[in-house]
Amino acid sequence: MAELVQLRAIEKRFPGVHALKSVSFNLHAGEVHALMGENGAGKSTLMKCLSGVYQPDGGDILLNGQAVRITGPGDAQAQGISIIHQELMLMKDLTAAQNVFIGREPKGRFGRLDEAKLNADAAALFSQLNIRISPTDPVAGMSVAQQQMIEIAKALSFRSRVLIMDEPTAALTESEIRELFGMIRRLKAEGVGIVYISHRMDEIKEISDRITVMRDGAYVGTVSAAETPMSQIISMMVGRELTEATVQIPDLSGADVALEVKGLTRGRMVRDVSFTLKKGEILGLAGLMGAGRTEVARAIFGADLAEKGEICVHGKPVRIRSTQDAVRAGIGYLSEDRKHQGLALTMDVRSNIGLASMEELTDALGRIDEARLGQIARDFIEKLGIRTPSDRQEVRLLSGGNQQKVVIAKWLLRDCDILIFDEPTRGIDVGAKAEIYRLMTLLAAEGKAIIVISSELPEVLRLAHRIAVMCEGRITGILPGGASQEQIMALATQRNAKNDETGEAA
Repeated sequence: MAELVQLRAIEKRFPGVHALKSVSFNLHAGEVHALMGENGAGKSTLMKCLSGVYQPDGGDILLNGQAVRITGPGDAQAQGISIIHQELMLMKDLTAAQNVFIGREPKGRFGRLDEAKLNADAAALFSQLNIRISPTDPVAGMSVAQQQMIEIAKALSFRSRVLIMDEPTAALTESEIRELFGMIRRLKAEGVGIVYISHRMDEIKEISDRITVMRDGAYVGTVSAAETPMSQIISMMVGRELTEATVQIPDLSGADVALEVKGLTRGRMVRDVSFTLKKGEILGLAGLMGAGRTEVARAIFGADLAEKGEICVHGKPVRIRSTQDAVRAGIGYLSEDRKHQGLALTMDVRSNIGLASMEELTDALGRIDEARLGQIARDFIEKLGIRTPSDRQEVRLLSGGNQQKVVIAKWLLRDCDILIFDEPTRGIDVGAKAEIYRLMTLLAAEGKAIIVISSELPEVLRLAHRIAVMCEGRITGILPGGASQEQIMALATQRNAKNDETGEAA
């Protein structure tokens, strides 16, 4: 099998960080080569060296056996290397065709845009890739999966033979993932080499041919995806074996009810939702994509206004018309989009931890007590095991797992009794997941009432003491902890079941 890419002993340093330590990697034509490792292992840095974003400090890059120097992203594309980032880079106000050929639009007489040829070229490319999208459709109205297909078409319009995909399924439904995998298999058959970065082990095993693991900026090893057990891959990633804990369900028969939701309704996505949540309990909110789980969380937190229904905190009705009302009631919400809705990425760790408690940290003149804030931040860094050089480090430079811990610290400082975790481990590696699970279990043991929303059923089953299952905006049943995935899926597809708050399936 022809070797498209060879990376030999790649070195990269940043101030105070040795990011890549003599890392080697190769990619064959017509293969999917997964690149795995915990957040901060160096995967993205290595691919940024290959795609021209960074210049390596040492080592060699070979394309088709020839040593090359890649001076920037444009140069990488010119040499047949394209990267599709987790956060898509499309211009929403333009059409599909305009996005694909932006900056390279065909020109007609007098240098004017040849729109007919633009759309015809895009249509031909889409047909070749079996993409069922009209070239004239605006990107703004497309699903994430369709936008991803356009990103792939754009990359291949440069005649790329090397395609780097970073967490490509993070925001896709199961059917959209099937569609993406179909395209990946077609590209393999045409000889395209694909570097696939993901934390989803089941996907890696299904779609990849080989797996290379990195840890702490160094190369650990390359193995066959088909022949290597998942436990071995995890051990390579974290440097130790992770034992899968089973949920320990506490006796909460005498515990007080921290949160009661009665008949909460908002449009078609939240329809007559009722449940209770006790102190010290973790309630899982499960369901298929679009079932209304996040919409319920946002309505409870005041991010979206409910049309009707009642919310009681510690037995007392509360009127939640804004997120400020929810916070004052002791409710904290850890959004599924922590980068845009949970953190101020360009601010440091200490400032992010204090974001929800600034009134308590400022004097009458509006001056922040920096000494107190710094001590509080350092205490949380130690308590939660946040890996950061200091409380002055910009949050954007932390790994996903450590960013999530900063968001948790923010709400703990606010002393919220009720915490809603929406997709708490999305984009987080397997080692950091175990730490987040441990932290959530510890918070519940200390008396916090927790709602956890997750698209990964094993995660819900690993954490939840009870599981409320949703379908089309309704709770179709509430299962005890330790239920099976089959029981959850039966309720997740049961459209007309009666909402039952008895602890049994409806």
